[in-house]
Amino acid sequence: MKEEMKRYRMEHDSIGEKEVPEEAYYGIQTLRAYENFYITGLKMHPELINSVAQIKKAAAITNFEVGELDKRIADAIVRACDEIIAGKLHDQFIVDPIQGGAGTSLNMNANEVIANRAIELLGGKKGDYNLVNPNDHVNFGQSTNDVFPSCGKMAALKLLDHAQDELKRLEKALTEKSVEFDSVIKMGRTQLQDAVPIRLGQEFHAYASAIKRDIRRFENAKDEIKSLNLGGTAIGTGLNADVQYFKRVVKNMSTLTGQDLIQSYDMIDATQNLDSYASVSGIVKNCAITLSKMSNDLRLMSSGPRTGFGEINLPAKQNGSSIMPGKVNPVIPEVVNQVAFNIIGNDVTIAMAAEAGQLELNAFEPIIFYNLFQSIETLTFAVRTLIDNCIVGITANEEHCRKMVENSIGIITAICPYVGYETAANIAKEALRTGRLVRDLILERKLMDLEQLKTILNPYTMTEPGIRGKDPMEKFRS
Repeated sequence: MKEEMKRYRMEHDSIGEKEVPEEAYYGIQTLRAYENFYITGLKMHPELINSVAQIKKAAAITNFEVGELDKRIADAIVRACDEIIAGKLHDQFIVDPIQGGAGTSLNMNANEVIANRAIELLGGKKGDYNLVNPNDHVNFGQSTNDVFPSCGKMAALKLLDHAQDELKRLEKALTEKSVEFDSVIKMGRTQLQDAVPIRLGQEFHAYASAIKRDIRRFENAKDEIKSLNLGGTAIGTGLNADVQYFKRVVKNMSTLTGQDLIQSYDMIDATQNLDSYASVSGIVKNCAITLSKMSNDLRLMSSGPRTGFGEINLPAKQNGSSIMPGKVNPVIPEVVNQVAFNIIGNDVTIAMAAEAGQLELNAFEPIIFYNLFQSIETLTFAVRTLIDNCIVGITANEEHCRKMVENSIGIITAICPYVGYETAANIAKEALRTGRLVRDLILERKLMDLEQLKTILNPYTMTEPGIRGKDPMEKFRS
């Protein structure tokens, strides 16, 4: 059977006329953007699409409230927006995330899709913009320059919430491991050299503390982007926005979204400057650095299984080699490392884009959003796999850890308050040269008796503050 010929409708804009697929909800301006900006081959992030639909809904409601939009048209726009927010028509958002024009392509993509769906709801045919017009109705009182940054902030807020939820799970998992490993004594290391003993539980508790700090920072990140320049239109002056619309639209956005949103104090500043995105990116980057350092530690502590540190065991998730039988690699920490590297690179891009604004507008928000959303989302997924496929399944090689402590030179540090640094250093050198235990050399030189050593070189007590075996008030009593 002969394939049915594709049908088109003719649309026009200020540049000229163009055929648009008859079934498409997008229009001519979207199609031009699609043809101009094939950059990543990807579509807009779903949360960005939902956020721009929420803004258009709030705008329609507000414009009706202030008498600038007919109720029949406003209701149709709201219904169309609700469908998009529910996940429908996302396939009609066809513009590339990276685009010229400061986000105009996405704004018009949304205006056209909403308009054409509203036209259908009113009984018309797609493209009949006399019923509902993308610019005159859907975009009334708005500009790309207040819509695009506002929907970017809304999307980022949602993504930050998801990331924060996973970070809270990670903190909990690390805290549980700190309790489980509290009795496991291991050797602490500085510059990869033996230092002094530490409990494995203390190590994991430190990781949990670092993540807790990142969770607090994420709260600060959300505070950075809760202020919107919505209502400011082209450059923040609010031209072509009804005065009452200007005052009400962000409040309506707060009500619709359940987010504690505020209107920017200085709308011109908010339209010109994108430092808030750079700040959020920096916070996400700092968290990625924390996760990457932790992953490095996990890889080191699990190295071996027989010729490395061998202090902990990571869950075996997949074969590690196509040539070396039985090899298992730390693939989960490795992927976290790679996510961190990418996030750090994204942060550099965002910083450059935020700096590149000129006069009343920064035209580079698309690349900021593309990289920022990727950073937040990949961090979220990396944390999720780190918890579920690594942290919860870690076990400790307790006996091996204890033997390494006993055989270590580092425990000599606990002797310093009693014999002095130089004597302790000489014992350490001899232990290294001869392979003998520090404990045996101290007894041989009769620097201490066995009972003193048992107290002073107790590995567990060496992991707590204080000078073991010594009365701190003794010198005041003599």
